[in-house]
Parts: sequence; structure tokens; C-alpha cells
Amino acid sequence: MEHYTMNLTLKVWRQANKNVVGRFETYSVTDISSEMSFLEMFDVLNERLIQEGKEPIAFDHDCREGICGMCSMYIDGRPHGPWHGTTTCQLHMRAFKDGDTITVEPWRANAFPVLKDLIVDRTAFDRIIQSGGYVSVNTGVSVDGNAIPIEKEKADKAFAAAACIGCGACVAACKNSSALLFVSAKVSHLSLLPQGGPERKTRALAMVAQMDKEGFGSCTNTGACEAVCPKEISITNIARLNSEYLKAGLSADLSPTS
Repeated sequence: MEHYTMNLTLKVWRQANKNVVGRFETYSVTDISSEMSFLEMFDVLNERLIQEGKEPIAFDHDCREGICGMCSMYIDGRPHGPWHGTTTCQLHMRAFKDGDTITVEPWRANAFPVLKDLIVDRTAFDRIIQSGGYVSVNTGVSVDGNAIPIEKEKADKAFAAAACIGCGACVAACKNSSALLFVSAKVSHLSLLPQGGPERKTRALAMVAQMDKEGFGSCTNTGACEAVCPKEISITNIARLNSEYLKAGLSADLSPTS
């Protein structure tokens, strides 16, 4: 693949914290390699800003391998940028052309307040997981991984749902800031496996209730979430969540009252 360098203009959202008004600031970056990742390009810009005695741009990152979901940037109107099924850290500068102007923003959702610049507070996702995204297991000697037989079709679907990295791109892309793709992936993963059985009747109810409490919007099935998900989580999981939610609600209604 041909290697080349480019000069770019960046319009980056700067915001000191969630209590102040943010703004776009414009930066020029030169001699950027086409083989750099998008985050490496930001590293180069930040090194220059620090050398000039200016405040570097704050952005989230950790693994830089497309696993942790922290590299949440809205790039030219699309979460994680123009490449399909790719996180920001996996996006390379060859996706752009010399002379391009690139606009970079944080996730936009009331449930994801801006902490600083491109970093948002996504602990709402953590609280949703804490409300029901877990399984009960007996402690003691570890059980062999193949001791519980699981149909391959269910195992494959559970694995696909478990690929969700909780980055929040689905929320950022949704016109309603819905977190239903994220929640449905977590519920589907556990509902498809026998290990998820003990909490199955309460999991969907608890996680949807917490999602609503956090201020996420409702799903109107536009499919924007699936289109931008870096792990290509299917919206069929939302249908499965709706089924789990309905069954759990009926079970709760029919249970005897004390």
C-alpha cells in the first residue's frame, strides 16, 4: 500500500467541563503519515500544543486495539469515523485526503455529559450493567468449560452479542440517544446461555428501568445504531430484549403477592 503524507485542518470541540459552554477550535497538522492511526495523529498534535505551552486536547483511550471502547470520537458526523466496523483507534489516516478539514466532537447525549473536550462520562453504562448484567454462580472448584452443553446456534448468537464493547456509538448515532442496542446486547448474551438463567426473569426489567432512569431515549427502529456499531452488533438483539422484557413483565404480573 502506498505511503504518503498529508496536511490537514482539524476543527476540534474544546470544553473545560460539563458546567461551561464549549466551542470549536481550529488546528492545522502537517506531514501526517497515511499509516498513522487517528489517535496517533492526535498525539502528534498534542505534542505540538504542549511544546507551545498550550493545553493539550483531552481524549479517551486505553488499549488502542479496538477492544476497550474508550476511543469515542464523533468524526465528520459519524461515531468512530468513516470506516465501517472500526473503532477510532483502528481508523487510519489513509481514510482522509490531503487538504481535508476534519470535524471532531464528543458523543452528544444528555446521559453522557462532557467531562473535558472529547471525553464524556459513560458511567451510566456501568450502572446499567450493575443493575442486571451479571450471573449467579456457585463458588468452589472451577467447572470444566465444556461441562455445560450449549447448542452451537445459541453459542454463536451469544458470542456475537458479547462482542459489544460498550463504547456508546449507538447512543451517539441515535436521534433519540437510545441505549437499547447496548442493553439488548448485554441481555441477549446472558439470556441465550444457561448460566444466565437465575436472573433471567428480572434482568431485562432491571436493566431497562435503569436505562430509563439514566435519561436515555426510546428506540424508534431507525437502525442508525447498527450502522455505526464498531462491532456490528445486530438490532435483532433489540427484538430479543423486547421478548425477554415482555416475558419478565408477564411473569412478574402473575407471581403471587405477599
